[in-house]
Amino acid sequence: MIRRSFIAALAFAAALPLTAWAEAPLKVVATTGMIADAARQVGGDQVQVKGLMGPGVDPHAYRQTRSDIVAMTRADLILWHGLYLEAQMEDFFHDLDRKRAVVAVAEGVDTSKLRAHDDYADKYDPHLWMSPALWRDVVAEVQEALTEARPEAADLFDANTQAFLAEIDQLEVYGKQVLAAVPENNRVLVTAHDAFGYFGADYGYEVLGIQGISTQSEAGLNRIGELVDTLVDQQLTAVFVESSVSDRSMRALIEGAAAKGHDVGIGGELYSDAMGEPGTYEGTYIGMLDHNITVIAGALGADVPDRGMNGKLSAGF
Repeated sequence: MIRRSFIAALAFAAALPLTAWAEAPLKVVATTGMIADAARQVGGDQVQVKGLMGPGVDPHAYRQTRSDIVAMTRADLILWHGLYLEAQMEDFFHDLDRKRAVVAVAEGVDTSKLRAHDDYADKYDPHLWMSPALWRDVVAEVQEALTEARPEAADLFDANTQAFLAEIDQLEVYGKQVLAAVPENNRVLVTAHDAFGYFGADYGYEVLGIQGISTQSEAGLNRIGELVDTLVDQQLTAVFVESSVSDRSMRALIEGAAAKGHDVGIGGELYSDAMGEPGTYEGTYIGMLDHNITVIAGALGADVPDRGMNGKLSAGF
């Protein structure tokens, strides 16, 4: 009786479609929230994504934890950014690459499109997510990595990718519209570190960071003094703090301008190297950039939609 039941169960299992029998979600680990979001958008229900770096985490300084190592050794695919963003983890990823499927998704982007790194002659500015056009290329790399890991889902990944790219195109159009509405003499973006270079190139803004491309660079008194003079000379009235960088240097900048009789305020908090809280609109790539674009344009003098491009921002302007 038991034997007949067992044989019947095997026969039933053999009759099931292959997808029902074998297709558990791919276990994907991604370093940054932006890459994790891209993997979820492209992978859909074919992936189970774990992001290592949450809100407010600085990827330039992040080191893998014991639980991170366990998650990565159990993953089917590890996606990291590259371009020296995760500087403290590079050696680990190169070692892991000999044992697991590990892909640096930003390193597949044509280097002719990239900005030189201000501290390293042979490296590039890694903040590609600040440009919707460049992030399209990274999304394509994510699609390729997922397709290689699960080729039978290629059509699904392609359909999901095209839908996500359409949202990114909409975001780019919105950014050009509202940022062009800022008076030309106000199109100067002063931030804690130089994470917005691609953003400035896309939208025609001068970008001035207290620190360089990496938050590991020093914010010297000379640099703060130079920026104080710029704020005063150009009569700029707004600077921006970042969710993943201490505001200490920015406060010093504001105090330095005040000492020269010029009032400067915080225009808002921007998402530079990390997204918003999980489960929120700002915790997605689209929401992150919608927030930044809307906050910057509104603080520098443009009329902006109260809750951004999609009416989903958690705070009004």
